[in-house]
Amino acid sequence: MDVSWRRSNGSSHPSSSEFAVLGRCWCFYEDRTEMIKKLLSREMHALALSVSGTTVKTTSEGKRRCKELGGYNSSRLQSSTMNTFMATTILLLFGLMISRLTLSAIELLILSGSSLDSEVSHKLKVCYAQSIGVCYGKNGNNLPSDQEVVSLFQANAIRRMRIYDPNRDTLEALRGSNIEVILGVPNDKLQSLTDASAAATWVQDNVVAYSSNVRFRYIAVGNEVPPGDANAQSVLPAMQNIHNAIASANLQDQIKVSTAIDTTLLGSSYPPSAGSFSAGASSFINPIINFLRTNGSPLLANVYPYFSYRDDPQNIDLSYALFTSPGVVVQDGQYGYQNLFDALLDALYAALEKAGAPNLNIVVSESGWPSEGGTATTVENAGTFYRNLINHAKQGTPRRSGQAIETYLFAMFDENLKAAGIEQHFGLFLPNKQPKYQLTFG
Repeated sequence: MDVSWRRSNGSSHPSSSEFAVLGRCWCFYEDRTEMIKKLLSREMHALALSVSGTTVKTTSEGKRRCKELGGYNSSRLQSSTMNTFMATTILLLFGLMISRLTLSAIELLILSGSSLDSEVSHKLKVCYAQSIGVCYGKNGNNLPSDQEVVSLFQANAIRRMRIYDPNRDTLEALRGSNIEVILGVPNDKLQSLTDASAAATWVQDNVVAYSSNVRFRYIAVGNEVPPGDANAQSVLPAMQNIHNAIASANLQDQIKVSTAIDTTLLGSSYPPSAGSFSAGASSFINPIINFLRTNGSPLLANVYPYFSYRDDPQNIDLSYALFTSPGVVVQDGQYGYQNLFDALLDALYAALEKAGAPNLNIVVSESGWPSEGGTATTVENAGTFYRNLINHAKQGTPRRSGQAIETYLFAMFDENLKAAGIEQHFGLFLPNKQPKYQLTFG
């Protein structure tokens, strides 16, 4: 049954009152296939939201509409007043039933890489994807092969990976895996990529050549480049050139270009609402923020409660750093903070607001806790931190409540070629692929 109609003004989109009438009649359709299609359409979703708060009555116009739709029967449709709450409730319940039936099919479409309309596919992937990924560093001489690593990601339902350079073996292993990837541009390559031709070649060789079956999500142009570093002046030009090359390959909607900063760029972070970039960092970060805002890219930020706790254990309680505080520790106006991770992240959001980018999103591109080598570095503490971070990332921060935090845990393995001490002990897994902690990622 075709449930569409054309209004007197020529529009094929029903008004909010017409939608409410339609909502009252849905249960009388003998064939609901087309109704399902309409309920899932953008127009109907928007109208469902717009109806809230409006009282709908059984008027002669409503009856006429129902008759046009073939769904009105006076003996089956009572003429008593029915408010929008009831109509909306019916539709929500109906939608939940449909969503349960279609979730598996959508998941299969997404994970199989099936061809969908690009805009719809992108939105489905964003809605479906988990918020947790893991950083895969290779600074060790006893690590598994790249193919084994990709298989380990898949076996643990880890669907996002951050890598720090375009290693050929890693990219080849990622082909067809459906793992979303942050691809890094090493700091020592930044200066060369200020040349547009070199950037175009880099994108062609490391992105375009793999883009048919490797799911690149972001390009991280530089990692924790200090504002006073010699490479700092190369970050933005390299980002612009990489973005232009991505756009030339018509991949700008799927792959966003950013850079990864750390929280040392903040001049003030306490309380979180006072968060602001330091005077020395502002001239570096503000033009980057403008670039990200213009191109719809998030800011990547490495956020480590561990280092904040290690550097000030007298004033920061361990439970606040490990997400185990029983109640609010810091009250900042209307926002209450029960953990240090949220406080650090919201300090960055406050800094972005002061820099004129209140709507810019932050992706936590690294966060972790070492299991040995320093203050409070035990397997128990590290496991507690990772488990609680995974669970907490679904909830958002006080400033962004309900908005899942896309977060990448640092790191997949202990890496024995890093500097001795804590840097060698951030791994979620041992080099023999055995888990260090019992974690659930997916």
